[in-house]
Amino acid sequence: MTLKLGVPSKGRLMEQTFEWFAARGLKLSRTGSDREYAGAIEGLQGMELVLLSAGEIPRELAAGRIDLGVTGTDLIREKLPTWSDKVEAIAEMGFGHADLIIAVPALWVDVDTLDDLDAAAAAFRARHGFRLRIATKYHRLVREFLRDNGVADYQLVDSQGATEGTVKNETAEAVADITSTGDTLRANHLKILSDGLILASQATLFQSKANTLRAADEKTLQAFRQMVNS
Repeated sequence: MTLKLGVPSKGRLMEQTFEWFAARGLKLSRTGSDREYAGAIEGLQGMELVLLSAGEIPRELAAGRIDLGVTGTDLIREKLPTWSDKVEAIAEMGFGHADLIIAVPALWVDVDTLDDLDAAAAAFRARHGFRLRIATKYHRLVREFLRDNGVADYQLVDSQGATEGTVKNETAEAVADITSTGDTLRANHLKILSDGLILASQATLFQSKANTLRAADEKTLQAFRQMVNS
């Protein structure tokens, strides 16, 4: 048996993950064609590289099909209820930074805080007869955040495309989405609420809590953790 390390399968996130491990003495590489999700690890025996989408990695960690994985903290917390029972964060990796935020139309000059949003939502429902719509891919995190901050009279609508465009397209009145610079939000005439930060996310190395490791794998894991935390 070998330890399985799952990492993002493409794009800048994969490249940065490879660079991060290389700086710690572990060479990760993709083998075969770009359409083949196969890879290799050099620098430590007893490990296997698995290439997955970042969104798949939380599920695979929770199920124990991979032992270690690199993904965003936003995806872990959104996709895994009671996530801390299922995975352990080993190392924050210092890239892939993005904030999950709530944004409203810039024209809403009287709406700057969550309290303002709550008042606006109540007024919206009274005027239109249905609840103010917030477009998002992050239903669990947004619902918990709004509940904890006393915001009511809203409904979440699913957005798997360009969330920032939903207000312009009149399929939502506000958005809850990931942003790195805020440029796309501003381009779509949206502003972030002053207290609307839900989660500051970044790429993080996680370990699954699902498996009981053999002695040989435990030894490999200890060596791996020492390398990545050095």
